[in-house]
Amino acid sequence: MLDKVKLVEERYEELNRLMADPEIVTDHVQVTEYAQEQAEMQDLVQAYRRYEALAQEQADTRVLAELEDDPEMQEMAEQEIDRIDGEMRQLYERMRLLLLPKDPNDEKNVIMEIRAGAGGDEAGIFAADLYRMYTRYAETQSWKTEILSSNSTGVGGFKEVIFQIRGKGAYSRLKYESGVHRVQRVPVTESQGRIHTSTATIAVLPEIDDVEIDINPSDLEITAYISSGPGGQHMQKNATAVRIVHKPTDTVVSCESERSQTQNRERAMAVLRSRLYEAEQQAQMKERGEERRLQVGSGERSEKIRTYNYPQNRLTDHRIGLTLYRLETIVDGDLDEIIDELATTDQAERLQAIGA
Repeated sequence: MLDKVKLVEERYEELNRLMADPEIVTDHVQVTEYAQEQAEMQDLVQAYRRYEALAQEQADTRVLAELEDDPEMQEMAEQEIDRIDGEMRQLYERMRLLLLPKDPNDEKNVIMEIRAGAGGDEAGIFAADLYRMYTRYAETQSWKTEILSSNSTGVGGFKEVIFQIRGKGAYSRLKYESGVHRVQRVPVTESQGRIHTSTATIAVLPEIDDVEIDINPSDLEITAYISSGPGGQHMQKNATAVRIVHKPTDTVVSCESERSQTQNRERAMAVLRSRLYEAEQQAQMKERGEERRLQVGSGERSEKIRTYNYPQNRLTDHRIGLTLYRLETIVDGDLDEIIDELATTDQAERLQAIGA
């Protein structure tokens, strides 16, 4: 691993030389690109240089300890060697993590889609419970949430709800949530007291900018319709809701959360860009054969990733074998322990993949 980090340091120094080259220094675009590349490796280079300095300090201290006749001074030298060794181990682990390629989407906002699966009305209620869980979690992170589109079941559930989560690092924390979530409990609609199993499917998409994915306007079929919003005096009489069909992929997106057709169109386009980006990423992963064993971060929608067992107050994440007996706090938005474990497993798998 240290050989790999040494190569990064050599590139770091090369960038210093390039940015000082009189022929390059006037090319502001090139200098900016070099500066950005260097900034991304700065933490790793600093950790490596500190590690190398400590290695030299430790070697010098060992020599002094061997030459020292005073037992008390020898003991002090050994303690110093142990202290240096501990700091070096910490730096080594830090460098291993810093070597991992960064996910370019980690700092982006999220578009989350929750759909009821098998289980009838109970599946819709479960979908609503999951929506509440994620919005509560977003509150704890000081993120903002906004529903883009929803289809209610009439018994307090959702057939489908699509919402945006805005906040720094939202995707980095929520990207592991894609997949099939399963609930085991006695439904409120069940009079016999029998435990039912129902499912909901979640997709977590990074919000994609216009420049990141090219959509040909001629490939779009855009129609406006009257929103199914509140009735009475607030009833929508204008066609403000928007439906967009991307004809090459037959992807359909609707949005009616805003009172303006223009705003609904912008929201729908954001969802469409994210869906098309996800489809392109999945196709590339399959083509390169990069599906990881545990698929912690692969976003496979058909994969059963988690079970919420209410009678046992138990949550189990099947990808990493994590079981917690505090379901009540989890569904109230306390997700950090689960997400931390998933992130740690993902890092370990990626480290293994690059041989670090």
